[in-house]
Amino acid sequence: MQPLLLLHGAIGASDQLEPLAEALKGRYKVYTIDFSGHGKEEFPKGEFSMALFAEDVLRFMNVQGIEKASIFGYSMGGYVGMYLAKYYPEKIDKVVTLATKFHWDAETAEKETRMLNAAKIEEKLPSFASALAKRHEGKDWKEVLARTASMLHGLGADNTLKSEHYKEIEKECLVLLGDRDKMVSLEETLAVYQQLPNAKMGMLPGTPHPIEQVDAQMLAFLISRFLN
Repeated sequence: MQPLLLLHGAIGASDQLEPLAEALKGRYKVYTIDFSGHGKEEFPKGEFSMALFAEDVLRFMNVQGIEKASIFGYSMGGYVGMYLAKYYPEKIDKVVTLATKFHWDAETAEKETRMLNAAKIEEKLPSFASALAKRHEGKDWKEVLARTASMLHGLGADNTLKSEHYKEIEKECLVLLGDRDKMVSLEETLAVYQQLPNAKMGMLPGTPHPIEQVDAQMLAFLISRFLN
C-alpha cells in the first residue's frame, strides 16, 4: 500500500491525528510521528524550526525504509510538508495541507504568540493546560510553548517559505481550509494555492481550526480522492 505520513500541528502531537489515521486505515500504510520536543519525543539541542521538523520526517522515513511518501499536514505540519516538497522533492509524492498558516510577518507572529502565554493558559484555560501536560508527558509543556513562540517570531522576521518558493514546488498539492477557521485566512490560503503550479484547493464546511473539531471521515474522503 502507498505510504502516507500524517504530520501534527504546533504544540500538538501525533495522538491528535489518530481519528484520521483510523479513517484512512486499509486504504494506505499510514504513519503518524511526533516532531522533536513534542509528544513522546525529547527536546532537541537546538531551537525548533521547520528545517528541524523536516529532518525529523526524513529520519523517520529512513528508519522505516520508506523511499517516498505522500504527506498530510495539519496546520504547522502542512508547512513542513511544503518545505519537504520544495527541498526534498525526491522523497515526496503528493502533499495535502489543512489549516496551514502560510503568511508570516512580525505582526502575525506577535498575534499568534500571545496565545502561547503559559501563565494565562493555566489561569483561564486550566483544562487545556492539563491536556498539554498530558500530551507532552515527561517534558515541561511550558517549554514547548516557549520554543514554539521563539520559532514563530523567527518566521515573522524571515518567513522560511516565501511566495516565490511555492512556484518551484512541482508536486501535486491539495490545499484545504475550514470555512470557520479564525486563525488562517482564506486570502493567504488562496495566495499560496495560486502560486503552486500543480494544485487544487478545497473548503471544509462547518470546520474551525482545531483538529479535534474536524470531521475525520470527511477529511479522509477528500484526502483519498486526491491521492487516488
